[in-house]
Amino acid sequence: MTDAFLRAREAPDGPPRDYPPLPEALVVPVYDNHTHLEIADGAEPLDYREQLDRASAVGVKGVVQVGTDLATSRWSADVASVEPRVLAAVAIHPNDAPELLEQGLLDEHLAGIDELAARPRVRAIGETGLDFFRTDEAGRDAQYRSFEAHIEIAKQHGLALQIHDRDAHREVVETLDRVGAPERVVFHCFSGDAGFAQLVAERGWFLSFAGTVTFKNAPALREALEVIPRSRILIETDAPYLTPMPFRGRPNAPYLIPHTLRAMAAHLGTDASMLAAQITSTTELVYGHWDDEPVDAPRGPYEDQT
Repeated sequence: MTDAFLRAREAPDGPPRDYPPLPEALVVPVYDNHTHLEIADGAEPLDYREQLDRASAVGVKGVVQVGTDLATSRWSADVASVEPRVLAAVAIHPNDAPELLEQGLLDEHLAGIDELAARPRVRAIGETGLDFFRTDEAGRDAQYRSFEAHIEIAKQHGLALQIHDRDAHREVVETLDRVGAPERVVFHCFSGDAGFAQLVAERGWFLSFAGTVTFKNAPALREALEVIPRSRILIETDAPYLTPMPFRGRPNAPYLIPHTLRAMAAHLGTDASMLAAQITSTTELVYGHWDDEPVDAPRGPYEDQT
């Protein structure tokens, strides 16, 4: 049985935070295409099966569980191999690349990601990319080396590529253009403005919006949402981070996707079910169907084990 958690989120100062209540269920279901269920959060952490059960109850029928290092990538692939509601993405996070290179371990860890990429329910390489906010100039060569290797792994295995892009919009695009992008590229937790959104969409890439699109101080994200074709839009939580309004600051989870979806639909002036149907179709185009290579979930602790 896979461990419930690999790590815990560093909690902010103050009293323990509880998970928000379940929202009204969506009529048309969607997928959370970027989440981190291996991270324990909140006063009473929810293990991945409870997270998925809550998500199923409100119309979130599947998730892409995303690794950020070799250990979490293995965990993600292992969970996807036994849980029909989970597909996996595997990668080394760009902020980990400089230290791994300094330790002489980067190539070994990249080889491990390449090995995981061959597993049938691993459907994306990510999150990978460039982060010039948390890594200074001295570490950028390592980030480029890691990013380019991940691009090649995605192409070799025919997988989607999930991009982590922070303060590096131009450099990420230049790298994809120079190396040659995979067929399917997703900018996870899109953070650019309308102009950058148009550039991404015009290249045939996808933009995934998280709870940040609901924040009052994020008008640029909503403007970006307005200017791109609906067929380029995906949705995610990046849980346990980036909890949508009205629960910002509390633990995030896939079951809170309906808040983000309804806020996006309201801003676009469209019906939430119509937007959900489009996003679901696009998500399956990018990652395939969750019932391809079907698996049976293990029985829970309270189920008859005879």
